[in-house]
Parts: sequence; structure tokens; C-alpha cells
Amino acid sequence: MTDFTDDELALDPHFADQFQQGFRPACQLYLISPPMIDAGFVDQLAAALNGGPVVAFQLRIKGMDEDAIAQLAAPLQALCAEREVAFIVNDSVALAQRLGADGVHLGQDDGDAREARKILGPKVQIGVTCHDSRHLAMEAGEDGADYVAFGAFYPTTTKDTLHRAEPSILGWWTTLFELPCVAIGGITPDNAAPLVAAGADFLAVSGAVWNHPQGPGAGVAAFADVLTQARNGAPAPL
Repeated sequence: MTDFTDDELALDPHFADQFQQGFRPACQLYLISPPMIDAGFVDQLAAALNGGPVVAFQLRIKGMDEDAIAQLAAPLQALCAEREVAFIVNDSVALAQRLGADGVHLGQDDGDAREARKILGPKVQIGVTCHDSRHLAMEAGEDGADYVAFGAFYPTTTKDTLHRAEPSILGWWTTLFELPCVAIGGITPDNAAPLVAAGADFLAVSGAVWNHPQGPGAGVAAFADVLTQARNGAPAPL
């Protein structure tokens, strides 16, 4: 097998500029929970959803057993259903099945999309973390994922990250593939525009919303102008 240097494997940052871009729906907001929540979090989620359009909410809780997570999930899932927001479970296919969630998001160590599809059926949305890897993203697409997630694009304190993606991977992906892509990692209203312009179909955000000094509703609202100004188009469901 031929060995390639990092420079030889690097993606041309202007790759997407060589092609005429087809229509893609406008970029939308994908909200991720804080890593730890309590029973009162449903009020914070309601406030966030009051702030502006959110297409999906991912429940991502670490260090808690699934019975406790399921108990916390019930009012959040009901709120999402009421607001027509997709309710996504992080990491656990079993928990997604147990809750009847709208989707599951899988890290690279959480199993593959093909196996998840066998368990969850054709209607559940399956997303896969692909870090900064074109190869992992193409594998996820071949395995039947409904979306791929690239990142982290910026420094983040929400979770430990070992990979740093460049915006060019979003342009490469959306030029060659119809499957939606999610940008994740340290995204704020101040740094989101280049990711939307590069081709992100969804922005996955967490800390910028929950830690906003005026509350989560203001955190969501702060993204609205970025999303409407950077790209135009009709929204599509996740």
C-alpha cells in the first residue's frame, strides 16, 4: 500500500469553488443538551425552543445509567413532539429503541449505522460522528446513515476532542453527496457563518445556547440572523 503524506491527503480548501453548486435547503439549528441535566431542564429546553427555529434536539448525558436518563427524557421528548422538533438520543441504540426516539446519534465506538438500522427500523434517523475524516463519512453513507457529522471546528469545553476539522470538508461533502452534514464543535453566532457558507446543512450547538448570559432563548435567537443571512432556501426536516 502506498503511503501518503499529510500534505498529499489534505483537502484543497477551494475544492467546492470549482463546481456549480446545486440547491440545498437552508442551514438549520440542531440543539444538543448539556452533558448533565436535572428534572428542571425541561423549562430551559422550552425557553430555548421559544427563541427560534430548532429542527432537532439531541439528549446527550454522560455518567448516568439508562433508567435515570429515560426518566429525565420523558418530558423532554413530549416537549419536542409538541414543538415538532426531532428527539435524538446520543450513543445508545438500545435507549433510542426503548424511548421510541426519532433518531440516534452514533460515535465511532457506538456501533455502525447498518446494525442500528436493523434494530430501529427504516423511519428512525441515524447520524454518525465522522470527525475530520472523508473516509469515515463515506463509510457512514454506505452503511445507511441519514446524516454525517464533522468536527470539532473550533475549541470546545463541552466535550474532549481529538480531531479538528476544516470548513472545506463541508464544501467537499455537499458538492459530491446529497446526504446532509452537520457541523459541530465550539460553534457560536460569531463563528458560525463560515461553516454555513461552506455548506453545513445543520449547526450542532450546545454551550453557546445554554451558557448565553440572557438565557437559552436568547442563545437560540442569536443564531437566527446567521442562518438566514448566510444561505437561502427552504428548510427540510432532519
